[in-house]
Amino acid sequence: MEQARSKQYVSLIYLALALATIIAYEPLRHNDFISYDDYAYVTENPQVQAGITRESIFWAFTTSYKANWHPLTWLSHMLDCELFGLDPVWHHLSSLLLHAANTLLLFWVLQKMTGAVWPSGFVAAVFALHPLNVESVAWVAERKNVLSGFFWMLTIAAYIRYAKRPGIGRFVPVFFALGLGLMAKPMLVTLPFVLLLLDYWPLGRFQWGRQNRRETSPLSKSVNVSYQRSTIYRLVGEKIPLFVLIVVFGAVTFIAQQSGGAMLPVENLSLNSRIANALVSYISYIDKMIYPSRLAVFYPHPADSLPLWQPIVCFTVLAIVSAAIIYTARQKRYLAVGWLWYLGTLVPVIGLIQVGSQAIADRYTYLPSIGIFIMVAWGGGELPAKWRYRGAWLGISAGLLLAAMVTCTRTQVQLWKNNLTLYEHTLAVTENNSIIQNSYGCALFEEDRLNEAIVQLNEALQISPEFSLARGNLGKVFLKQGKVNEAIACFNEALRTSKDQPDVYYYLGLAKVRQKKHNDAISHFSEALRLKPDYINAHLHLAYSLAEVGRIQPAAEHCYKILQLEPDRVGALNTLAWILATTEDTKFQNPTEAVKFAEKACELTNYENPGALDTLAAAYAAAGRFHEAIETAEKAVELAAPAGEKGLAEEIEERLQLYKSGRSYRWP
Repeated sequence: MEQARSKQYVSLIYLALALATIIAYEPLRHNDFISYDDYAYVTENPQVQAGITRESIFWAFTTSYKANWHPLTWLSHMLDCELFGLDPVWHHLSSLLLHAANTLLLFWVLQKMTGAVWPSGFVAAVFALHPLNVESVAWVAERKNVLSGFFWMLTIAAYIRYAKRPGIGRFVPVFFALGLGLMAKPMLVTLPFVLLLLDYWPLGRFQWGRQNRRETSPLSKSVNVSYQRSTIYRLVGEKIPLFVLIVVFGAVTFIAQQSGGAMLPVENLSLNSRIANALVSYISYIDKMIYPSRLAVFYPHPADSLPLWQPIVCFTVLAIVSAAIIYTARQKRYLAVGWLWYLGTLVPVIGLIQVGSQAIADRYTYLPSIGIFIMVAWGGGELPAKWRYRGAWLGISAGLLLAAMVTCTRTQVQLWKNNLTLYEHTLAVTENNSIIQNSYGCALFEEDRLNEAIVQLNEALQISPEFSLARGNLGKVFLKQGKVNEAIACFNEALRTSKDQPDVYYYLGLAKVRQKKHNDAISHFSEALRLKPDYINAHLHLAYSLAEVGRIQPAAEHCYKILQLEPDRVGALNTLAWILATTEDTKFQNPTEAVKFAEKACELTNYENPGALDTLAAAYAAAGRFHEAIETAEKAVELAAPAGEKGLAEEIEERLQLYKSGRSYRWP
């Protein structure tokens, strides 16, 4: 009877965990992609948008794009695009399903190892609902976090089976689960050490001295004695293949991050600054677990500005807590395991090897926080049994805590609704945040709030005067405002600071086109393509400028190259049709092909784009189909004027008179 009731409780906990997770993250269905890496990972990544193809799979396993090697993460995004296109709802749902699966697996492995249902359920519930984990779930680009977490849990699940009766056949799933996790995110390099901690507690696999392998130590009442015991040397030895695996993946990750420029050299951030920030970060993360307020997508690194007392105090606290836990380790093993789980799993991302320019990141606590949650759950269970209504108080307190977490998590998820809400909040809770100031300026630029964008970008430059990315973005705003000289000045200044910027070369080329300096534009577009060979827009505008100076053949070649990469690229179709229809070079005149490309461009724009219609009219005229040319040009004029393109409307009117007199248009 008691066993049946226990199974009912377990089933209800699984159901409650799933429902609570869905309720907490329900606002995700309203969220969009975020410019902060989502564009690079999904919405502006042609390899990912291609879905699951032979070429994209090869790319996933060979690229170090975004300064990482995580092929499984790329394949996950590709699968979403294959199934759902670019609908953000489904991309968010995939991440949420992985987080829910991680929650249920966490409950399963803890309950399986310890036999303790309620503490295991509490840890899983806090993991599912804690606001600190919102970043990992609500940020599509952080798919790698929840995906690697899934294989983290599967590795432990496979290890539990292995630990009961060790053997090669049972070890192989452990090895492969860890390998898959490392292909999702390299942070799993600490997992073999966590398995050693689990050997200590709750699996109880450590054999002390001459103690019998199946004998229970008087100091190990809280461990599970149903697992195969062994000496520390054999426990470490059996994991040597896992250690080899993490060394290999660690080396690959190091190379990828170094080649991608993600690792900051010591001259940029001193070792003393890194150590000080690491000490403060350990305490900051615990503070955010206890009181998750002022959470942000990016926390600026303090560099050398940290007051000396902060790392000293944090080191002292860490030392005292560690000493106390070591002192009680034999009686309260869960404290030692939880604490070392937390400290150890944060090592790869604590900043001693600085990757990126953040001080801390909420996403880094996704798996490390489980160690602290274990300490709290099992520690709460050891409150004096003589306390009256102890069970009721614990249950009520846990229920109120989890209800508060659901509310906070829902609020936090809504902050990730779009670029503006996320960046506005981040700037409100952080200081001197030039990275997000720049991102916010770009978001305002996308909304055509140009004057506000200028304010934000200038503030970013006041914080970081050498911030070339913000300088280049300021130039883009000026260019859109028609302030070409100011834009060119910004682009040149950005390139003075950093020449490895294909976007800046591209927009500098656009500015030169505005000035009719096409030879200069060709030079800048070419440099953008040297740095970024698959830069479609640079190919497109380079083709236009080449045609403008009479270099028809290379112009057409660039258009064909674009159409090989993106067959439905309207700009390439339109430009190529224009060249083939209007060029004076008889070797390249091809009215039939021009009509084909122009008609496809118009179909893709529903015959509502005046520029595409203008090209189609020119193509019809070149093919001698003047009646269709006249009708198409008239429609183009009707659409251009209301759209505010008066200059284009006047040019089409001039060409229309040619078509009416039975003549085609020649360019340039």
